[in-house]
Amino acid sequence: MTIELHCFGESGNAYKAALPLELSGLAWRPVKVDFFGGATRSEAYRALNPMGEAPVMVDGDDVLTQSGAIQDYVSEKSGMFGGRDARERREILRWVLWDNHKLSSQAGMTRFLMNFLPEEKRPTEVIAFMQGRLKAAYAVLDRHLESRDWIVGDGPTNADFSCCGYLYYPEPFGFARADWPAIDAWLARLAALPGWKHPYDLIPGRPSDRA
Repeated sequence: MTIELHCFGESGNAYKAALPLELSGLAWRPVKVDFFGGATRSEAYRALNPMGEAPVMVDGDDVLTQSGAIQDYVSEKSGMFGGRDARERREILRWVLWDNHKLSSQAGMTRFLMNFLPEEKRPTEVIAFMQGRLKAAYAVLDRHLESRDWIVGDGPTNADFSCCGYLYYPEPFGFARADWPAIDAWLARLAALPGWKHPYDLIPGRPSDRA
């Protein structure tokens, strides 16, 4: 059975789920969610996910929301990216939770405010505040990666797929790879993995489609 991932290309959280699906070799297909057209607020979508968010994974009777939970499901089903033992699994979970609290949630909001709102509605003080918090998060991740190739263990895991979720996007939100050499090298290693794809190539939907 083919796994369906309800997603849209502009979403870094969707990319966090789509990338391990793609690299795992599991059979899956993206189902485009018209987020900017209000699809996640519809009754039909809320029946699928009462939280009104993307991504949503559907695999037969299994329906999962939240990218971290979907990553865990992919690991359980494929035997990949979930760590080699209990200690690594806990460390992966630690970084996934850190990312959701400190990095992706703030990068996603800042990117949205800077690129997907009309210019006259962009709150400059909020954006500056969020960029300051993001700079602190980049510093934590960059220091961690200075002496290692991957966030946990000796190969890519869900910790890497979670933390990279927003860092390949071209829209400005206060992240420049050149400012963070260890992060830059890590993103290059991820992009060199067989089967890796940029979010706009992996998931349907991109800002130019709405222009």
